[in-house]
Amino acid sequence: MRKFNIQSPDAGIREALQSKIDNLTKPKGSLGMLEELALQVGLIQQSLSPELRNPQHILFGADHGILAEGVSCTPKEVTWQQMGHFVQGGAGISFLCAQHSFKLNVVDSGADFDFPAGCGIIDAKIRKGTRNFLYEPAMTQEEMELAIERGAEQVDAVYAQGCNIVSFGEMGAGNTSPSSMWMSYLGGIPLRECVGAGSGVVGAGLQHKADVLMAAAANYENAQETEFSKSFGKGESAGSGYLSGGNREYVMEIIRWFGGYEMVMAVGGMLRAAELEMTILVDGFIMTNCILAARELYPAVTDYAIYGHCGDETGHRRVLDVLGAKPVLSLGLRLGEGSGAICAYPIVVSAVNMINQMDSFAQAAVKKYF
Repeated sequence: MRKFNIQSPDAGIREALQSKIDNLTKPKGSLGMLEELALQVGLIQQSLSPELRNPQHILFGADHGILAEGVSCTPKEVTWQQMGHFVQGGAGISFLCAQHSFKLNVVDSGADFDFPAGCGIIDAKIRKGTRNFLYEPAMTQEEMELAIERGAEQVDAVYAQGCNIVSFGEMGAGNTSPSSMWMSYLGGIPLRECVGAGSGVVGAGLQHKADVLMAAAANYENAQETEFSKSFGKGESAGSGYLSGGNREYVMEIIRWFGGYEMVMAVGGMLRAAELEMTILVDGFIMTNCILAARELYPAVTDYAIYGHCGDETGHRRVLDVLGAKPVLSLGLRLGEGSGAICAYPIVVSAVNMINQMDSFAQAAVKKYF
């Protein structure tokens, strides 16, 4: 599997950054999260005058074998239909990217559809959908490694265009189910607490979804022979083995057994973005679980992450808490696609403008006040 060299930003500049922020013409701390974001972006860029260049959004789309078990009310064909809709400009993520001057890159990671050449969708397809993880691993080791590599390649492409802040989104009918599995096993949260409505599953349908995922966890654990898998109980105890930067083989096993191709490509993209010292905007439930998986492989990746929002999907707040994350917005969003990350971008812009455009007390000849 590809190795990444991800280091936490050098903290040597922190004191100078904090001093600059504290000496702007305002009471210390009075701009709240703007000050925190300015400090983070300055650390990432190792600059007292950080700048945001050529923001780009990478949206990975793929289908999921688990959809055959009735875990979503979204038909499978919606995946490819919406991917086409994104590039035509009429979807939620389309207007948000246009509004905030993001270039939108839609990537076919594994949709069960043959997109025509020249349609505007980047072809990085691994396979036409993952296998059904109720019965077998969603992907092979080779497919997982290829997805990581292809996700990294998409970030290389935007970086080459001068991008230094990147957001990620997803499209895949049923992909809250694999996200719930990752959240449980990698976040140490009981599986039933990780299962939510997704695109609108409620009542008996939600109970069925939970039952399917519990059965998948039990089948997975029964199939394992390694000691770290045997240490997990069945059913309700799935996910009790949170390891934060722990056993990498175990983490990769969970990623490939339950993940989606679009999710694993996002993990690869996040890891490469951190390696390139780019700022990463994290979206909702699915993408937050992707940064969780990325952190379990390379803990320093989260130093480069800004969490766009806390959404309405069950479990999103829980996984943000596991990450120790402080989301920028709380707007009741659960669309996915990267919508919450893009909505948060103007706040990040304000933070950078604050540190660059506000006068210091000395410059303005204003007596410092607190």
